[in-house]
Formats: sequence, structure tokens, C-alpha cells
Amino acid sequence: MNSSDTTKITANSSAEKLAEITERFESGLTEASQPFVGWDFSYITGSGRLQSGVLPWSYGTIARRHIQNAKRLLDMGTGGGELLCNLAPLPAYACATEGYLPNIAVAQERLQPLGVKVFPVTDDAQLPFAEGEFDLVINRHESYDPREVQRILAQGGVFLTQQVGWSDCREINDRLGVPMPTEYAGWELDFAVQQLLDCGFHIRKQMEAAPVQRIYDIGALVYYLKTIPWQVPDFTAERFREPLWQIHMEIEQHGFWDMKQKRFIIEAVKL
Repeated sequence: MNSSDTTKITANSSAEKLAEITERFESGLTEASQPFVGWDFSYITGSGRLQSGVLPWSYGTIARRHIQNAKRLLDMGTGGGELLCNLAPLPAYACATEGYLPNIAVAQERLQPLGVKVFPVTDDAQLPFAEGEFDLVINRHESYDPREVQRILAQGGVFLTQQVGWSDCREINDRLGVPMPTEYAGWELDFAVQQLLDCGFHIRKQMEAAPVQRIYDIGALVYYLKTIPWQVPDFTAERFREPLWQIHMEIEQHGFWDMKQKRFIIEAVKL
């Protein structure tokens, strides 16, 4: 085999490899059309295409401990009820709220057999509950008005919330050239704690963490961005085709692409 033959083989191999890489990229862009129901990321997490680092606490374990002692429970922002149903058995009086219309029917179907009534809510400052109605309010990744939470909690009642900090996954925005949403600027642990203190709560527990979230293919990232529209407003795969291609090439080279999450948890008691 002469040198020209070797050059042709190398060129052909490189062209075939690039074609395979391009095909994987184009296939990944179609992930935006996959349906998303409730608040269930199992389409990409169940197969390990997206994996999150371990937090130094378990929201579910903490919530379950409180639920065992609660008589009147509210779950704020229940999504499709996926988490709440896994925290059963629940108190005889249990309610849930949800603000995203497509999730409401999903949550009702899942939670009504457990005796949970689901309330549609569009205004955090006007919840459809009486003063002091609950002795436990849990909230995972849902917005809230601290004054309204204080109003619906009985004296000595517990508010448990895990929140997503404003700086969550900012590597996505940096790479796509989109500023972080200013609507949530400053939403971090210290700010949230001070809000609750100002509303007459005692803070019993507070922690924050920044675990790594790892994505193993560009399709998983496209699907993820479709399901969290507040991260990159008006996201479409075609609009961000070029930066997505650059991320795709990094995944092809290293096998993954990392970003840092931001999480914090607060356990507060109404005085």
C-alpha cells in the first residue's frame, strides 16, 4: 500500500466518523419533540443520560419524618403528584397545589385515590385555604409567598422547602449566550432565610449545595431545556444550533458535559 492509498483510507475514515457524529447531533435535536408529562424526567434520568450529583440531605427523608407526625398536610407545587404519592402514608387531611395546567389532571388522577385534593393555584399570595389550616407545608422547587405560607400554617407548624438557587446550571446560559433570568436574581439561601425570619418564622435547619449535573448526549440536554423553559426562554434547538454543536463535540470528545446545580433546603417553624 503506497502513501496515497493510506491518505485515502484516513480521509475516508475521518469522513465516516464526522458523518456519524453529525447524525448523532441531528438525532439529538429531535428530542425537543418528546412529550413531557407531570414533573417526570425519567425519559432521560431513567436511562442515565442525565445524572445529578448527590446532595448532603434527602428532601424525601426529611419530608417523610414530618409527614408521620402531621395531621394536616399541604404539598405546594405537586407537579404530577409523583413525589407526594411516594411519601405515603399521608395524613387523613392532605391537600396539594399546582399552577401548571397540564399537570393538574395528572396530579388529580394520581393523588385522589390517596385522599388528596388538588387545588389549581395561579397566585402564590392568594392560596385557597383558611388561616392556620395546616400544621405541615412542604414545597420542593416551587415558588411561594412567605407571608401566605405563614398565614395558612398553624402556630408551631413546619414549613419545609427545597429550592433551586438563581445560579443553577448557569453554564448552559453562558454557553448559549443567554443572560440568566433577572426575575429570579438573588434567589439564594440567605435571601430566602431572611424573608422567612421577617415573617416571624424560626429557622430550624438550613443547608445549601452545588452538586454537578452531568449530561451524556446532546439529546438529553435539548430535552432538559424544553422541560425547564425559564432557564432559556424561547428555546428551540434550531435557534441555538451552533452552540449546541460545540457542546455536542465536547461530549463526543470527553463523553459528558458538566454543569453545576444550586440547591438549598430550609426547615422553618411558625412562632
